[in-house]
Amino acid sequence: MAAGSSTSPPADSSQIQAALTALQVASDADQITDGAVTNITAWLTEDRYAPYRETTLAHINDQNWKQLDDVFWTIIPFGTGGRRGKMYEIGSNAINDRTIGESAQGLASYVLDYHADHPDKKLTCAIAYDTRHRSRHFTELCAGIMVANGIDVMLLDDYRATPQLSFAVRELGCDCGIMVTASHNPPSDNAVKVYWSSGAQVLPPHDKAIIDRVMACQEIKVTPFDEALADGRVKIVTDQIDQAYLKAALACRFEGPRDLKVLYTPLHGVGELAVVPLMKADGFESVDVYEPHREPSGDFPNVPGHVSNPENVKVFEAPIEYAKQNGHELIMATDPDCDRLGVAAPITTDPSGQWGTFNGNQIAALLCSYVLEQSAQSNSLTSDSYVIKTLVTTELVRSIASAHDVRTVGELLVGYKHIAEAMDREGPEHFAYGCEESHGYLVGSYARDKDGAVACMLMAELAASLKSQGRSMHDYMADLYRQHGLHRENLINVFMEGSEGMAAMQRLMQSFREKPPESLGNINVGGVRDYLSQTRTQLTTGQSEPLPGPNGNLIIMDLEAAGNYVAVRPSGTEPKVKFYIFTRLNPEDSQDLTAADDVLSSRIADIESDLREYARLHS
Repeated sequence: MAAGSSTSPPADSSQIQAALTALQVASDADQITDGAVTNITAWLTEDRYAPYRETTLAHINDQNWKQLDDVFWTIIPFGTGGRRGKMYEIGSNAINDRTIGESAQGLASYVLDYHADHPDKKLTCAIAYDTRHRSRHFTELCAGIMVANGIDVMLLDDYRATPQLSFAVRELGCDCGIMVTASHNPPSDNAVKVYWSSGAQVLPPHDKAIIDRVMACQEIKVTPFDEALADGRVKIVTDQIDQAYLKAALACRFEGPRDLKVLYTPLHGVGELAVVPLMKADGFESVDVYEPHREPSGDFPNVPGHVSNPENVKVFEAPIEYAKQNGHELIMATDPDCDRLGVAAPITTDPSGQWGTFNGNQIAALLCSYVLEQSAQSNSLTSDSYVIKTLVTTELVRSIASAHDVRTVGELLVGYKHIAEAMDREGPEHFAYGCEESHGYLVGSYARDKDGAVACMLMAELAASLKSQGRSMHDYMADLYRQHGLHRENLINVFMEGSEGMAAMQRLMQSFREKPPESLGNINVGGVRDYLSQTRTQLTTGQSEPLPGPNGNLIIMDLEAAGNYVAVRPSGTEPKVKFYIFTRLNPEDSQDLTAADDVLSSRIADIESDLREYARLHS
């Protein structure tokens, strides 16, 4: 059986020819882009897209050119987290049965080819899904495709977290894994994250090999899900993985106080099923789930803008008011697939007073300091211990690690798969902590992806320990700044939608490479690191030298003020360019944090203004 089968009568050749003519007319009138014309033509004329032909024809007959261009102008790519985008019933640039089916079929084909020398090996794939619209449907489709290709499926048969899928792949010895989720994207989106046998998202050479098979996919083989479940080729492993994951995650705990009243919000996602059992197993008896955000729902109805992103401080506004009234001393939030953590806490030790949130870099530093302090006390740090961060994560993490004589592996591109790869390269037995600025954290080697549940547990442990000392989380953060120097970071997202947006992103990145700004925020740009060409260029001399490190579409502009720099990259999962601003003062200039913060806040504002103007002129 082929994916996307239809009972609609087939379109005749005259209908197709009329549609192709109308398509050309629209193209000549600049109503639709060349890329869309190419992809729509394929969907009208190639047999592999036959189940979608009638719907495509109907859109053309209705002259729905804007929608057609949006969903056909390109072929949806694999980014840092897999294949992700808006759901729509047709389109090469949309999430639908065809594009999800191609992804699963491409993965299955590569797994079969990879193990071709061992034809008797029983191949398996772990699959899990979150609360988004059509997640269960896409899960059953992916499972049916795997089974039809001779790969048995280990299914987490209920809403489960992304780190639990990563853990399941490793625990069950699976050859690959699929997580159906679009993480913190809007309700319109869905995606598949593809995992290799390590439990990490696919890396070279597997990623390119899978993409090649996805692009070449003609037939999508599918076994009906109910049939595969009935004959045992889909095996339910939910309870088994729940128990094993809880044990592995709990092993990351540290001893200490547990007297803390916690308010937790899953933001309408899967997190309650992972976070609450783990917190209770760790000894936290007072953990309340924020009711307005408790319902598992792909509409994310009660969060601002219907976007369940713990990076957005607005998601904490209502929970903070509730916490003030009910004596909660810490608020934690996880995104829909529970691999990211957001945190809010009282400024002082009085929960009825003013509260403040922490950004991803601050949480990274807080957890790094806590984990290394506790590991040192338990004598589990060695001369081989290391922490991992990405190139766009605060250097405060490196400074904290250095204070504990722990090395930092920090020359990594964005994406937790690179942290996972570094873990296995450097030796997981010496791994202490991994983090990225986009609210992703991991402790322990039980998984190869960030874990919001374990991060919640450790953050609560830190808060309880500080409470027992009469200190607040914000006091602790301030102490880190005074010791290591104030670090302030900011992230700017510049959205560039559709085919025009992609061209604008390319022009902008090229401009940064060919003629970067001479100064930002009234500070001269001293040099530019281009990780695509892997060169470092000094702007004053124009001289370039080889740049060690990873290869990727990332540019870092180093300002002449030490520790101040700006990173620029196009997002791998959304149509936008990201600007990361990093500012820093020395410890001696950071003792008066109010004055120091005024200096860096002004600096960030000036840099942001210059970046936005540069982007306006060059995109």
